[in-house]
Parts: sequence; structure tokens; C-alpha cells
Amino acid sequence: MASSSSLASPLCTWLVAACMSVACDKDPSRSAMLHSFSASKRLSHCARRKKILAQCGSQFSNWSCNRNGGGLISSFCGSSIQGLMSSCLAFEPCNEFYNSKGVSSLGFFGDNGGLYSLFGSKNVAVKRKQRRLNRAAFSEAMAVAVEPAKEITTKKKPPMKQRRVVVTGMGVETPLGHDPDVFYNNLLNGVSGISEIETFDCTQYPTRIAGEIKSFSTDGWVAPKLSKRMDKFMLYMLTAGKKALADGGITEDVMKELDKYKCGVLIGSAMGGMKVFNDAIEALRISYKKMNPFCVPFATTNMGSAMLAMDLGWMGPNYSISTACATSNFCILSAANHIIRGEADVMLCGGSDAAIIPIGLGGFVACRALSQRNNDPTKASRPWDMNRDGFVMGEGAGVLLLEELEHAKKRGATIYAEFLGGSFACDAYHMTEPRPDGFGIILCIEKALAQSGISREDVNYINAHATSTPAGDIKEFQALLHCFGRNPELRVNSTKSMIGHLLGAAGAVEAVAAVQAIRTGWVHPNINLENPDEEVDTNVLVGPKKERLDIKAALSNSFGFGGHNSTIVFAPYK
Repeated sequence: MASSSSLASPLCTWLVAACMSVACDKDPSRSAMLHSFSASKRLSHCARRKKILAQCGSQFSNWSCNRNGGGLISSFCGSSIQGLMSSCLAFEPCNEFYNSKGVSSLGFFGDNGGLYSLFGSKNVAVKRKQRRLNRAAFSEAMAVAVEPAKEITTKKKPPMKQRRVVVTGMGVETPLGHDPDVFYNNLLNGVSGISEIETFDCTQYPTRIAGEIKSFSTDGWVAPKLSKRMDKFMLYMLTAGKKALADGGITEDVMKELDKYKCGVLIGSAMGGMKVFNDAIEALRISYKKMNPFCVPFATTNMGSAMLAMDLGWMGPNYSISTACATSNFCILSAANHIIRGEADVMLCGGSDAAIIPIGLGGFVACRALSQRNNDPTKASRPWDMNRDGFVMGEGAGVLLLEELEHAKKRGATIYAEFLGGSFACDAYHMTEPRPDGFGIILCIEKALAQSGISREDVNYINAHATSTPAGDIKEFQALLHCFGRNPELRVNSTKSMIGHLLGAAGAVEAVAAVQAIRTGWVHPNINLENPDEEVDTNVLVGPKKERLDIKAALSNSFGFGGHNSTIVFAPYK
């Protein structure tokens, strides 16, 4: 056939391989080749191989030179290169190809494991190195044949000024209030929203306290029919989302002027519709006919975003993210990125959770993560205090209205703060415990600073994740000291000391607190910090009373089970 120098040609190698894989049952010439295979059984191994390859070479020559039929391409599949590829991949080798010694008998890899016998070399001892080179050449040839050609683009995109993202509206549902101003005033006054659980009998549980929302109404926000069917996490989300719109001045008239193709919703949940799903399981004990037909869609974490978008008619980016207690920050940063990339002008983003039900409480009790200070609920959540014994569950929702700066200015919106950026990182260590060295948190913070374009000295307020757990509080604080040092201007607090841990909603509610701190110039206290842990520096922690602070940049941390770390950064709009 060809000399061994043909090995250097990927095209030749591929064509021979294709020849060997063509079906032999229809074309008369292929039948002749099959006949030669049968006759070759009487020949010696070497002679039989030569005869087969000669037939293949003849077949290849005929196909490649058949001008009337369009050559090799039209013999396989007409004039389409893609068709050629798909046809070659679809064909089966003829039966003779599989008999006795199979591929090796045809010399595909040769007696010595190389390709030389395929190309006519005789009794040449092939070294291991040469065999590796042969295999690599064959693989490269096949890759060239199968992979589609890539279009080369030489034009560079024109430089674009990055779009700026601002906060123009906020909505909350929390144990300390259903309005951002009421909520933050209670925080500034050191009011605790943690109390005994009232929605169900939990006397048999070792933990009987939570940051429970005592009075909640959907009147004027959600249709009564949906209010009866939806899980609370969805109701919290819908009401907080619509309140954020109202707070941002998105009236009916403004809504008509919005480009709804560039308005999106990205509100997540860590736990989803646990109550709806739990009720469905109880109904199933009787009969599937007793199950709520909405139990599946109303239990999924994405449905809150979807229902809110349906209500508003917004057809831009719409989905949810679920990364445990880091959910809200992931959603906020992802929503901002949609605006920066020009995929949206307006985004509602944040998180919502309502897991204070028997299965939710029981699950966290089983994890041994909750405080059992039942006799003094308001003192139970105590980040960085030596006597902390676990976090306190909370519930609610927080939603931010993010908007592209020029879009907000054009409609005359009030700008509360600017979103500078943020980052994600993974501990890759343990399901529930932070890395002992805190490297995942450090990496996340440093990446957030770099992405936001600010220095460490620019950050003088941090709303910490600090949940009141023994390990988590210290690891985060050590990471903060590593990143920011003992900056005397830096003030750190934990909103969870007063409302507990709102799980997937925590980051969004704390983002609202950070924006409110920027707006008002006041940062809320850390309550219950009576005996600070030896490993924390109280000089950077906010005391038991609110403090005045001219914020240059505010950073908010959220970390979730699974090692999900997230950091977002806000600053006053200038």
C-alpha cells in the first residue's frame, strides 16, 4: 500500500481506518472483499494480511477517484462532511473483521503492537517508544477526523465600560419586622426576635426556641387562593419581593415602561417547601388521592422565583440557587453579574426559608447544631461568647432590588448603595465543619476584594456570618484578622445575635442590614456578648450598643453546609 512515511499523514490514517469500518453487506465490491477474507483463511498469516490490505487499498483508490459519484464524500453520504462523519461512526465492521483474531489479525496494531504492519512494513521489530508514538499519531488522526472545524475569530470585542449595579429597593419578612426600616430600628435598639416556638407542640424536643415570625399576612400581596396552597417559604418570598418593588418606586406606571425581557428574578432557598412536602407524605399514608396536587411544584426551591416572575410578567433571567446557608449571597452576586453582562437591567434577588416545622427542627436537633437555652430564649444566640452552645433557627425572607445605574437614574430611583462585587469559594473539606486553617474563607474574601476593585483598608464594616457555633465563629474571626489585620477602624457584628439563623434567607436579610448601615451611618450592636471568647479581639467587635460609623465599604459573609463560602461587598453610591 503506502510506505511507512504515510504514518505522518493524519488524513491517510483516518481514511484507512474508515475503510476498515465500512459495512460489507450492500456494495458488490465490498462483497468481493468479504469473499477475499474467506479465501484468505487458507493463506499464511502474513499473506492473508497483505491480501486484505491490498483489497482495502483498491477500495480506497476507487472511492477517492470516483469523479462521477463525487469521490469519497459522495460515496458515503453525498456532499456533506458532517454526513461523512456520522456515516462512518454509524457503520459496523463486516463480519470477517470480528472472526478469530479480530482487529489484531488485520495488523491494525500489528504483531508488535504498532501500525507498521497496516502500512506494509515487514517483520520490523518495533520498540516501545515507537509504539507509543504510533498510537499517539493514530489518536491524533482520529481526533482530527471527528472533531468539527473551529472558526477562528480575529476581531476583538471593542472595550466596554463595565455597567455599575446599585440597590434601589429592599423587602423583608423577619422576626423583627416586615419593613426594612422597622427591622433595622429594632436591630439598632438591640431587640431580640427569638422566643418560644408557637406554631406546633415541641415539648418533646431538646430545643424549643427559634426566631419565629409571629404575625404574617399576605393581604394585598398574594392572591388568597395561592396563600392557602403555597408553602410559607414561597409566601415570604413573594411578599418580600413585591415589597422591594414598592420600596424601589416600581409603580404600575413604571412597570409599564420597563423592558420586561430584561427584568429577572433570582431568589433562592436552602430548604424549599418542607411543610408542603411533609404534608404530602402524611396524606400519602392514607392515599395518594389525598395528596395536594401542587405538592411537587410548591416544594421545589425554584418555584418562588418562577411564581413571582409570572405575577410580574418578567421574562428575563429566572431561576434559583440553593447552597445551604450561603444561598442568598450566591443569588445576589449572580443577579448582579446578569446586570453587569447586559443580560438584565433590573433583578429581584435574595433568599427565603421557612423550616421551623417538626421535621426541620428535628433534623437540626439530630445534627446537634442548635442551642438548648430554652429558659432564656433572647440570650440563646450569642456569637463569639464563651457560653455559646449552638445556633438558633430563624425564618423569613430578604429581597434586594438591583438595578443598572443608568437605568435607575433615568427613572429617578432612590439609590441606597452600590453593589461592588463579591466571590464564591469552596472549603472542599467537610459537610458541616469549616476548614481548620480557614483557607476557604480567606480565599473567598480576598477574591471578593479583588473582584470589587477595593483594598483591605477600604473595608471598615463587616456583617459576619457568625452563627453562635463553637467552631464556626472562631474560624471566621481568624480569617477576618488574617485578611484585615487588627484595623482599629474595622467594626464587626452579627445580625444573627438578634434574629437567629434564617438559613437560605440569612445572607439577604444581612445584606439589607449592611445597606441600612450605609444609609443611616449606624451599625447595630452584638447582643449577648457577655464573655468574649479568648480567641477574639473585642476591639474590632461592635459592643452592646449601636455605634456611629461612616462606612467606606461594607462586606457581608455567608457560609453554608458543604463548604460553600460567599462574600459580597457594598459601598455608598458616589
